[in-house]
Amino acid sequence: MKQSNPIQHEQYPDTHHDAYSRTTFGFWMYILSDFILFGTLFATYAVLHNNTFGGPSGKELFNMPMALLQTLILLICSFTIGLASASAHRKNKNLCLSFLVSTFVLGIIFMGVEFSELSRLIQEGNSWKRSAFLSAYFTVIGTHGIHVLFALLWIPVLGIPVLREGITFVSVRRLTCLKMFWQFINIVWIFIFSFVYMMA
Repeated sequence: MKQSNPIQHEQYPDTHHDAYSRTTFGFWMYILSDFILFGTLFATYAVLHNNTFGGPSGKELFNMPMALLQTLILLICSFTIGLASASAHRKNKNLCLSFLVSTFVLGIIFMGVEFSELSRLIQEGNSWKRSAFLSAYFTVIGTHGIHVLFALLWIPVLGIPVLREGITFVSVRRLTCLKMFWQFINIVWIFIFSFVYMMA
């Protein structure tokens, strides 16, 4: 009896291949170390969130509609970067690039909203210098923002080789790490939204 050939995208890449598995495992280790970093920042914020030094609290300062908008944007980013990675596994270059561009644009919008909110606080005299609470808040938000900025810079670094050379095993491996990183910063933001904004 003739055995049917498997669908091509189901065997590309071999996720048990040494290079692929070593890279993704190593990147998981990095993400776990970053979780420890954010865990420390959240613990610091938990200790200092009531230390307002006579200034306003989070309830008075935070713009919840904007925080919710940022959350929705990052959730959509997680969806689009996941589709970009899935498209790469199926060797669909154009679809992969389209989803990468979508993720990049949404990430820029997220950063714009975050920058405008932090600028508003600073202009109102509520910078990180005013109280321990605001120092902890700016540290948590700023650290997350740096991660988003890094993820945004990573998109063209990986997208340009895909545009020039097409989908290769190396590009799939790198895009898998990029997807993992975007999912990580989305999870961290969910913690920020729940732990920082909602609890205020």
